[in-house]
Order: sequence, then structure tokens, then C-alpha cells
Amino acid sequence: MGKKYRLFIDGRWVDSISGRTFESLNPATDEVNAIVAEAGPEDVDLAVKAARRAFESGPWAEMAPGDRGRLLNKVAQALWEKADMLAEVESQDNGLPINETKFIAMPAMIDVLEFYAGLANKVQGSTLASPNNRFNFTLKEPIGVIGAIVPWNFPLMLTMWKLAPALAAGNTIVVKPAEQTPVSILELVKIFQEVGIPDGVINVIPGYGKIAGDALSSHPDVDKIAFTGSTNTGRLIMQAASKNLKPISLELGGKSPNIVFDDASIENAVNGSMFGIFFAQGQVCASGTRLFVQESIYDRFMESFVRKARSIRVGNPLDHTTQMGPQVSLQQLDKIQQYVAAGLEQGANLVMGGERNKEAGNGYFFTPTVFENVTNDMTIAREEIFGPVLSVIKFKDEEDALNKANDSLYGLASGLWTNDLKRAHRMVRGLKAGTVYVNTFSMLDSSAPFGGRKQSGFGRELGIQAMDMYTETKNVWIDLNEQGLNWYGV
Repeated sequence: MGKKYRLFIDGRWVDSISGRTFESLNPATDEVNAIVAEAGPEDVDLAVKAARRAFESGPWAEMAPGDRGRLLNKVAQALWEKADMLAEVESQDNGLPINETKFIAMPAMIDVLEFYAGLANKVQGSTLASPNNRFNFTLKEPIGVIGAIVPWNFPLMLTMWKLAPALAAGNTIVVKPAEQTPVSILELVKIFQEVGIPDGVINVIPGYGKIAGDALSSHPDVDKIAFTGSTNTGRLIMQAASKNLKPISLELGGKSPNIVFDDASIENAVNGSMFGIFFAQGQVCASGTRLFVQESIYDRFMESFVRKARSIRVGNPLDHTTQMGPQVSLQQLDKIQQYVAAGLEQGANLVMGGERNKEAGNGYFFTPTVFENVTNDMTIAREEIFGPVLSVIKFKDEEDALNKANDSLYGLASGLWTNDLKRAHRMVRGLKAGTVYVNTFSMLDSSAPFGGRKQSGFGRELGIQAMDMYTETKNVWIDLNEQGLNWYGV
């Protein structure tokens, strides 16, 4: 029997009004990891009301921006002290190898909080040129109550992408974790509470997307929705939010191209492309799932890539020698198997993998999988699989690569490998993606904006740009004339 967790609303740990709970499973063992209170619409309403009170009155509303930043930095320091514990909880929650949670996800999460803590007192308006003795300026103000709906692939890091800029700007927030991975976020909010975040500023309501997520998206007193997840779910959230025309930001799916030219270092391209597809079991929205290799180096590249891919160690995510853990759920594992079947049916050649890895344990393990002889119109090349499944496609020249890479509904990320600087700049300009990686893949930094084009969503997370998503611009006019305007002359 797993540990029990309750909802976190208005600074208190409470059961759901219905009394319902749900099981959170450990994907490495298929055993119960936690019993979690299930939020319903009534619980969502309580959380939103608590966030509204905290925003309108009380210590958070009266706190100076610099003091907000100092409080967030205190939380960041506490997170560093408990980073190893959080890394282990996250690995048990969603199956990420401990080396990836401990050395990548946790430092990245805390760095984001520190970055926005430093920006809390640097939100600036501007003074505008104005005629006839009038003063015209703008103010940047917090939006209000933020509804954050976060996915299961990096629960802590992607929660912080929303929580940190929202709080730094002076907002309050209601977080709806993915039902597959609520535990690490509930442990995170305990640390905020211990440090002294005022009641109601952060509320966490675990539950199912179709119930709690829909209630949060459509709630009339939520001022903005920030969502990371699949494109299909993003459409549903847009529909729910449109009922009261609240603004939303969406970081959605991808089918990112990764292009290897014949002048690139094959060793570097192989290593970077492997990280681009197999990191986090391929459960990354920006994964380089479509690998385009120039014809003249195709055989050499593939020989090296497949040899290395076969050596990836799949197993217990808490084992420091493990390089790839389980998929997050049985449902996700079944989905991946269906895509493999579709690839075979449509004529792709399965080079390696393509099956459940039962030797790794009773969890949802899948073997690293590579298809070749893939065409850009096949299902495995067009739809987001969200697993360790790579489609390899040959290309002739720069124009062919660009056309094939851009032939997608998505536009989240792209990568290319070349030693030709002019070609790199041409490709960067031609690729229709929110992020382009040159001679690397899947890099992130708190200062660098991240987001997509086309059906990969809109809005930018990270960087100074993310603060714009959590503030409203107010224009102010002041007439300095002693005699006001008398247009009608009465």
C-alpha cells in the first residue's frame, strides 16, 4: 500500500469533498506508489476561491516585489537541500532514470526558480512620448489567478516553468498535476509551505483531466490557463477556456526533425541524435523523432547509431547504471506498441527494438526502437508517439531536407548537424520551429524562451518573455494641463 496524499488548498491538506481517491502506480514495478485524493469540481472551486483571496488581500497581495523574490530564493535554497529526495520521488513517480532526475531535471527546476526570483523586482513598464502636456506610461500588473495544468513527463520541472514566473509576477496559482504523476508535485508544495509561502498562493488539486482539468479550464474566476501536454488535450482546453474568453498559453506536441548533413562529425551527430530521441524514454515533446540522414553518409551513420543504441541499458530507474527507464503507464506502453504495428503495416523496416522489454522487470519497459525506409507520409513519421521510437529518412540535398523537415503539423523544435556555417544559417532561417539546435539537441536554459509554432502551441515559457505571459499591460494617461479639454465648447 502506497503513501497517502491529500489535496493542498488554502495552506491546508484536505480530503476531497467526495472522499474519492485514486492510485498512482510506480511504472517500474506496476505497484501502487501512492493513494491520492481525487479533486472534483467542488474542490477546484475551493482552490480557485482560495487563490483569489490570496491575490486580492493578505500578505501576498501586500508583499513588495523584492520581498517576493527573496522568499522564492529561500524556497530555491530549501529545494537544493532536498534535491536528492525529490529526484528519487520523481523517478518512482514517472520512471525517469535517477541520473536524469538528479543531474538534469532537479538542477534545471531549481535554476528556473532562481532565475525568476531575480526578476521579481525587475518587471517594468515604460514611458511613452505624448503631446500637449500629457503624461503617458504603462504599468505591468499580475494577471490574477493562474490555472496550471502540467504533464507527466517532467512533473517538477514543467510545474516550475509555470509556477516560478507566475509567482514572481505577483499572481497566485492552482496546479492540476497529471493523474499519472501527482506525488512529486505534492512533495514540492510541502517545501513551499515549510519555507512560509502565504496561504492560498499555491494550491494543488490532483485529479483526472476530464473532471478537475475541465473544471479548472472553464472556471469563471481563473484569469489564465497555462498548459503543457498533447495537442489533442490542448484543443479541449482551448474549448473550455473559450467559454469565458480567458487567455491561455499552450506548449503542445512535436514531431521534431533532426537533420544530419554529410559534412558533419558522424560521432557527434550519432551521440547527439541518440540523446535527442532516447532521453527520458522518448517522452519529450521536443524529441528528435524524425531523423533525416544525407544519402552519402547514410550507411556509415546507421551502422554507428544502431550499434550504440543496442547498448542502452534499460532497467530500474533508481539504479544509477540505468540509461532508460519504463514508460509512464501501461496505456502509454500500449500506444507505443500500436504505433510500431502501424509502422510495420505501412512498410517501414524495423531495424531494432519494437517490443516490450520484460527482462527489465514487471513495469512498463520498452526497447529502444529504430525504423528505416520510412516515408514522411507514414503514421510513425507524422504523429507524436511519445516514446523511444525513431523514424529514419534519407534526403538528397539541403532543399530536400528542408522540405521534408517542414512537412509536419508541428513546429516545436528542429536540429541540424553540419560544419558549414552558411548552410547552418540558411537552415535556421528556413526551419519552421520555435527552437533550432545546431550541432546539438534538446538543450534548455532558464534564460532561453521555449515554445512552438503551428500545432505545437503558442506562447513562450522560460526567459524574460515568459513574464509577459503572467502580466497585463495597463496604459495610463495623465493630463497635466490646468484647463482640460472642452471639445463641445459649452
